[in-house]
Amino acid sequence: MPPEVGDRAPDFETLLCDGETFRVTSFDDVCRETETGGAVLVFSAFAFSAIAENWWKRYERAGWAEFDAPVVGVSRDGPYAQNAFLRYLESPFRLYADTDAVAGEAFDLLTERHGMDGVTTPIRATFVVDGDREVRYRWVADDWISPAPREEVAEAAESLTR
Repeated sequence: MPPEVGDRAPDFETLLCDGETFRVTSFDDVCRETETGGAVLVFSAFAFSAIAENWWKRYERAGWAEFDAPVVGVSRDGPYAQNAFLRYLESPFRLYADTDAVAGEAFDLLTERHGMDGVTTPIRATFVVDGDREVRYRWVADDWISPAPREEVAEAAESLTR
């Protein structure tokens, strides 16, 4: 079961892409990047899918890049696809290239995809965690296309600095 509010979010380590480079980075390291600590972790659709493009543009328009805590995404795409996608969007965010599903597995979000024989992807989900990786907010989608509730995520992210 994915972590609940109050649980400690699992740590994982995989390639983190910034649009130009990628390097192995733990989620714990991302959570400690700012003085207040914490992060917003978004499990999203495949790079270049209409769903992912729509989501990330919405999140940028909603001001998520201005949060004190970093916003990072996770999908099963490789690092070159992730970086190309970030450049295509001119995105301020970073994305984990979870090719081996370590993040999806750590958060217990993997599910079989119908029509994609043998392919598992994470259920769409968003977590706001503090500097100790305590889950402060959790949203797990009921479907494959709905974006995270932007206002709820913003409120939870802003609460990290209070």
